[in-house]
Amino acid sequence: MRIRQHVNPLLAFYDEFRGERPALPADRPVEVEIGCADAQFLFERAAREPDRCFVGLEIRDELVELVNKRAQAAGLPVVAVFCQAQKHLGEIFAPASVDRVYINFPDPWFKRRHADRRMVDDALVQGIGQIARPGADVLVQSDVWEVALDAMEAFERRDELFTNLAEPWTFWREGNPYGVRSWREQNAEETGLPIWRIRYRRSG
Repeated sequence: MRIRQHVNPLLAFYDEFRGERPALPADRPVEVEIGCADAQFLFERAAREPDRCFVGLEIRDELVELVNKRAQAAGLPVVAVFCQAQKHLGEIFAPASVDRVYINFPDPWFKRRHADRRMVDDALVQGIGQIARPGADVLVQSDVWEVALDAMEAFERRDELFTNLAEPWTFWREGNPYGVRSWREQNAEETGLPIWRIRYRRSG
């Protein structure tokens, strides 16, 4: 299967939610990765804590299909959902129902004219604020300084919703606290690229 590397999230096609809302048991904590790609991060999390539910959100439908087939074959509590996360979080999750949110190395969209295609913006932060339980953690990681700084700015502007677990306007310097790595994180560490992390907690 040929996997597209880039998808323009601003296309009108993505305005409508076309995925399937997952059936999540009410008695299990829910972890969500936004932009999960092949969901390596979630599969490793699920292998460590199979009593939780793991949902990957992905805008490329061919990857959603691959992730769900792999999860079914492995018998792990991972499900991928086809969506444009900036627009559809409220259609996928009930309010205050998510315990952790991960955003691992989102597409940087380097060209200036494409900056509005970057994932972490005011709309996404507002959506995360709606679905995250009070006390829920949010981890954002990037090896691109501008992307990490833009993400921090988006969260810091909503300080009534989120508290920076380092200090306001400060990057998280204690590494990835969850014990598993996405493919991109592993590659960045092995090649010596700096990784910029921000970590927030849902207030309330």
